Amino acid sequence: MSAARNQAHHHRGLAMLLAGLSAIGPFSTDTYLPSFREIGKEFAVPQLVVQQTLTAYMVPFAAMTIWQGAISDALGRRRVTLTMLALFFCASIGCMFAWNIGALLAFRALQGMTAGAGMVIGRAVVRDVLDGAEAQRLMSHVAIMFALAPSLGPVVGGWLHVWFGWRSVFAFLALFAGTMWYACWRAMPETLPPHLRQPLQAKALLRGYVDALRSVPFVALVLALTLNFSASFVYIVSAPAFLLGHLHLAETQFLWLFAPISLGILFGTWISARLAGRVSRGRTVAFGYSIMGVAALGNLAFNTLHAPALPWSIVPLVLYLLGNSIAVPSLTLMALDLFPTRRGLASSCQSFSQSSGNAIVTAIIAPLAWGTALNLSIAMATLLTGAMTIYVGYLFIQRRKQAAAV
Repeated sequence: MSAARNQAHHHRGLAMLLAGLSAIGPFSTDTYLPSFREIGKEFAVPQLVVQQTLTAYMVPFAAMTIWQGAISDALGRRRVTLTMLALFFCASIGCMFAWNIGALLAFRALQGMTAGAGMVIGRAVVRDVLDGAEAQRLMSHVAIMFALAPSLGPVVGGWLHVWFGWRSVFAFLALFAGTMWYACWRAMPETLPPHLRQPLQAKALLRGYVDALRSVPFVALVLALTLNFSASFVYIVSAPAFLLGHLHLAETQFLWLFAPISLGILFGTWISARLAGRVSRGRTVAFGYSIMGVAALGNLAFNTLHAPALPWSIVPLVLYLLGNSIAVPSLTLMALDLFPTRRGLASSCQSFSQSSGNAIVTAIIAPLAWGTALNLSIAMATLLTGAMTIYVGYLFIQRRKQAAAV
């Protein structure tokens, strides 16, 4: 019994550590959103230029996530994590002291290059140490913070902006990264022993990526995950327009959006953890999609018939993220399990797809949609429809393989 308790305590501690690492990327994405207006005023640039600081972050973020997991497959999870955290800390300090918009763009790019490591490597660590239902539970706990960070970030950033100015937001990110570096240095185990590591060779890496891209089931699951999150991310990056413009709230009132959706995420991940080992992953995903579908249709119907209003403009988003939080842990494990000896690389491919989707949403979809609340609801429904279509295609392929095997 003592050994079982120690193992449970170890897994709880690991879950908290990985959750914190997973939060760095989302925190970096949107904690400074309430400061957009002030940044534009200080540097005398239009909001569209300030928006490009987000694009400058997202593009390198996407580019680096394709490598970080594979590098950790070769060098170990702990070493790569500590290095990336140190670089992110330096980038955050640079953002805090940026002297013009060009400097801010450059340091945001460096943040993007390093922020995704915790998320990528964290997924691989989960599968290094656990299997089956236990892995799904731990993934659900990690997913809580990964999903909550985009919700909590603008709330924290809004108050920091009001109290201390926009530079304090990047001071907060530097402090958070420094704290996580120390915590990882003290407590993060190396979960990939040397004899299981893969060679860091261009040919071997290329072969691994080609194998992943040639796996239709893997690509389908990754794209479904990407579009699932993109459907809600369009609201997250459009929060200044949605809350300040359409709902006429103040910079300190981002809580109106992010507190309710945080509760939806928490409840959804709790349901996912409870279903682990009791309900198959396929049924769990179907349950999550049914909730997301109802939410997206309700959101579209409300915005077609009514002007934006509290709380009704928020309710469908809460329901959507509840459903997404139920589905994500199972979809993630289904994708990683297709490459059991290359989990870091598989996690990199998944993160690259999702962060690329986020970059597209940030640079193209959100600016096109945030003009009206109806357009935002159309964007959500369209992205979810794409995700559901791809997932149904994945199921069809898997059933055909099973029938052929019989």
